[in-house]
Amino acid sequence: MLIIHFINFCIFRQQLHGISALEAVNQIRSEGMLSLYRGILPPLLQKSLSYSIMFGCYDQYRRTLEGGMGFNVAPAKVLAAMLAGCTEALLTPFERVQTLMLDDKYRKQFKNTPHAFNSLRVFGIKEYYRGLSAILMRNGPSNVIFFSCRDKLRTFVPEHPNLGLLADFISGACLGALISTISFPINTTKTHMQKTLGGEFQSFSKVFLALYRERGLWGMFRGVHVNYTRSFISWGITNVSYEYLRNHLNARGS
Repeated sequence: MLIIHFINFCIFRQQLHGISALEAVNQIRSEGMLSLYRGILPPLLQKSLSYSIMFGCYDQYRRTLEGGMGFNVAPAKVLAAMLAGCTEALLTPFERVQTLMLDDKYRKQFKNTPHAFNSLRVFGIKEYYRGLSAILMRNGPSNVIFFSCRDKLRTFVPEHPNLGLLADFISGACLGALISTISFPINTTKTHMQKTLGGEFQSFSKVFLALYRERGLWGMFRGVHVNYTRSFISWGITNVSYEYLRNHLNARGS
């Protein structure tokens, strides 16, 4: 997890400052090794909950839409994926606090993650959900692409008893890398929406256009190479784990 957190740290600094990966590494290294642990708690909590909500709610929504409301399979999958993505957005405070913890500007202001969470209380509950619009724009469409395409993509791997896990890994990894690349400018915009503490809430479009004018199209993708490499590995493992557990539970229930 520490390795993944360091990669996330580098990507965050690239998104925030529009710098190269090497510059991000040097910047983090100059702050000391202890800085690597800053902001590690929110992603630890968020990821475990996020995956549970994403897969669990998707299956539950899909069954309800197909069985209880009479939706056809394809529309049910799309709507269930969108709803699961919106449900995941309840975890926005974790991403919000992680952004503050990873920003060097707040290094002396927040002692640790609980302190950062508590400090936001003075601004009201709305402050915890700064950047919510960007997260909704990312989660819904990303889930639709993932759940609509992963089974189709899996069929491209030749059927073989020993290739089941490989097929699950490849389908999850390729989709994860693709989705993370497509949504990268949204994540960059989210980072800049959430880096502000207090004050005016700026709309997604306003922040996006300001970044685009300042950096250009390529600047909006600073850090994408590291990001899709990380996503390729992590989503491949995630998809394998999900399929294995689902098949195991289905086999026990039958």
